[in-house]
Amino acid sequence: MKQKRACLTLPVYAKIDLVSGKTELFPISEDYYKKYFGGKALAARLLLDLTPKGLDALDPAAMLIINTGPLNGTGAPSSSRFNMTFKNVLTGGIASSNCGGTFGFMLKRAGFDGIIITGKAAKPSRIEIIDGEISILGADDLWGLDIETVQEKMREINPQAAFHGKLVIGPAGENLVRFACAASGERVAGRCGGGAVFGSKNLKALSAYGTKMPRIVKPQKFNRFVKKWVRFLKGHPITGDSLPHYGSSGLVNKANATGALPSRNFYYGHDPDADTISGETLAATELSRNSGCISCPIRCERRVKKGFTEREIKGPEYETTGFFGPNIGAKNMRSIIDLNYICDILGMDTISAASTIAFAMELKEKGIADFGVEFGKTENLEDVLRKIAKREGVYSDLANGSKWMSEKYGGKEFAMHSKGLEMASYEPRRSVGMGLGYATSNRGGCHLNGGYLALLESIGVLSTDAQNPSSKAELTVFMQDGMEAISTAGFCLFGAQTFIPAVFFRLGPNHIVTRITGKIATHAGGVVQLLLKIKPLLRFNTFFLFPHAEALRLATGFSVYTGNFLSLGERCFNIERLYNLREGLTASDDSLPDRLTKTPQPARDGSVNPKFVVPLERMMKQYYKVRGWDAQGVPKKRTLKRLKIEGL
Repeated sequence: MKQKRACLTLPVYAKIDLVSGKTELFPISEDYYKKYFGGKALAARLLLDLTPKGLDALDPAAMLIINTGPLNGTGAPSSSRFNMTFKNVLTGGIASSNCGGTFGFMLKRAGFDGIIITGKAAKPSRIEIIDGEISILGADDLWGLDIETVQEKMREINPQAAFHGKLVIGPAGENLVRFACAASGERVAGRCGGGAVFGSKNLKALSAYGTKMPRIVKPQKFNRFVKKWVRFLKGHPITGDSLPHYGSSGLVNKANATGALPSRNFYYGHDPDADTISGETLAATELSRNSGCISCPIRCERRVKKGFTEREIKGPEYETTGFFGPNIGAKNMRSIIDLNYICDILGMDTISAASTIAFAMELKEKGIADFGVEFGKTENLEDVLRKIAKREGVYSDLANGSKWMSEKYGGKEFAMHSKGLEMASYEPRRSVGMGLGYATSNRGGCHLNGGYLALLESIGVLSTDAQNPSSKAELTVFMQDGMEAISTAGFCLFGAQTFIPAVFFRLGPNHIVTRITGKIATHAGGVVQLLLKIKPLLRFNTFFLFPHAEALRLATGFSVYTGNFLSLGERCFNIERLYNLREGLTASDDSLPDRLTKTPQPARDGSVNPKFVVPLERMMKQYYKVRGWDAQGVPKKRTLKRLKIEGL
């Protein structure tokens, strides 16, 4: 991407060694800034460069990179995100975990675009970053506290900490639960075990505060553009209506209607009682008010009451609702709210925790192993979650996730993960492109890194044929690259859902125009592949595809357009792939459990349609071809040359 020298301000990173207690500035080269910008793309390249092959994810020498994107803190809509990159505790490949909250915003205000943490402190510690100064402090008085309490305690220690951005772990991270998370306020960097990486370093918390504002190259034009973008978001049916009214749980009924809502450990894709735990029901019975992240006009966060008190807590998102609801055979909204809260304060990813419990439930149902959990019963699950977080007794096995458990106890065919990371709450037998995304996602069974093709198959108003593998490879690559670029820039992915034009929402899913457009999109692989090949010619920006590119152009001075914005995402995805290949993951790991590829999804009446499986092998061959990878899933030299990925 071309850059005028007068506009170039390189990002500021710091390296923190917890062994020696030393901190030093870590320079980011002009070349890396132009190619990777920040966020997960730059962090992936740094992880590949700075860590040796084969290092265990929880080794003291392992590296944790926490960084922001170039738009973080600028006031652009939904731009308060920050990124955590590390070796994936569940898969052994790469991990990136994205989070809202205030930590990333304040880290940048404190003068740093990113920090690189290495080593293991001799005792429980925390890191404080205040206006460019970094201190490593003791945290004996914080160790053992849950995520909610530790943040309250930090405010007691220092009253000024009420204004600090915080990033902390709970007991699960301290006890190295493999799906432990970190949290900023009530927002969670949930996936891949980042909390365990904190715990392995004796690192309990970080806090940041500062007054430095990010530099915007064209402030007047940028501010005018932001105002237009906010109006666009508020006027779109998804970001201006559905998400504010129902949150992400508004997807429950949509997924259920198309057979894409996992039920009883992905055995079924439909639950007759799903509406009892839907976003609509939550809004009608439990919702106190909306909230949201800094600079976000969507306000999708649900605020609900804790028990019978007047105290408000964060309500559950779609994934949590699906997994602590139908996927464990339960239908109690209050139970879902409570289990979500328990996972949050203990510091555990709700997706992996609930999915692992569902796997344990099926082990019991099949007479393989008994962990005291059964489908449809939630009364003891709070206690089970606490035992998992403490690695207490046999529940220490559940703390390792479903892949590890299946290797010990059996049941690999119904352990619902890819590469070791539990899949999100979309049943791919009724959304086969989402299945391809799960299999190819660099961090494992992730819908976001997987391209989220469910939006175009099973939960969107404009839908391609969910069972037809035609064009799925091309659409998945396009969506993956776009989402990688959006995350790299520092944005929330929810705002990207406006790429589906509002006109289709007004017409409705059954209108002839919507249906015809969906059929055309089903066979649009050739057109999409052509667009991917001519990216250098796509020198335009539009609200209807990637407004993020225009915001980047105005804020940084880079010549950012739709085409090279997609190339940024493609470069990021390939760097992540190279890291995984180096760490021993191969094409054989681009896989799904047999339940999804060999067993057709049954209906509730017992009938079976043989077409309801994921034709993964057929889609995978085309996917590798579109990606510019060889038959073993390795990026070809000409692909790396085109993307200017060098020095490896």
